[in-house]
Amino acid sequence: MNGIIGKKIGMTSIFDQAGNNIACTIIEAGPCVVTQVKSEDVDGYSAVQLAFGEAKEKNTSKAMAGHFSKANTSPKSKVVEIPNFGLSKSLGDTVTIDELFAEGDKVSVVGTSKGKGFQGVVKRHGFSGVGDATHGQHNRLRAPGSIGAASYPAKVFKGMRMGGRTGNDRVKTRNLKVVNLFPEKNLILIKGAIPGPKGGFVVIEK
Repeated sequence: MNGIIGKKIGMTSIFDQAGNNIACTIIEAGPCVVTQVKSEDVDGYSAVQLAFGEAKEKNTSKAMAGHFSKANTSPKSKVVEIPNFGLSKSLGDTVTIDELFAEGDKVSVVGTSKGKGFQGVVKRHGFSGVGDATHGQHNRLRAPGSIGAASYPAKVFKGMRMGGRTGNDRVKTRNLKVVNLFPEKNLILIKGAIPGPKGGFVVIEK
């Protein structure tokens, strides 16, 4: 599997040859530095560890600073392992988007969705609520309603859809099309939306 770390810049739209307007996400992907190469003999599995994004030295632990110095690179803010990496890379090498992707490729993007805090059942699960403020309804318009049964089973089953923390989850969006590449600027245009806020780190997999 090939992959690269990127940062979500924002969204835009372009026109194809037929004149259709296509919504795209702009991602600044790479160049990533290879900070560790894992092998079957030593580690029990094959993987390449990539690092992306400059970090301040004062915010980097001594252990990670030593780890980055082995690869002759400055401290980075995001480190990701890509298992069974498709390219042959050594410690300290760089990975760029034009090595991995081409226009028209199908990719998957992994990111952390926007956190929305504690939300009720209407926003979190799409409940419709009561929808009618008459007949004595006071503050029950967006309430979940009854959640229990009767004296049997005398409990609320695990997994009941209720209010709670929403978002801030790891999300993978599959089968997205690479619309265009700008290797000189390390930018990649992907059709559609990807998880996370502007400035959030993502991993593009192929």
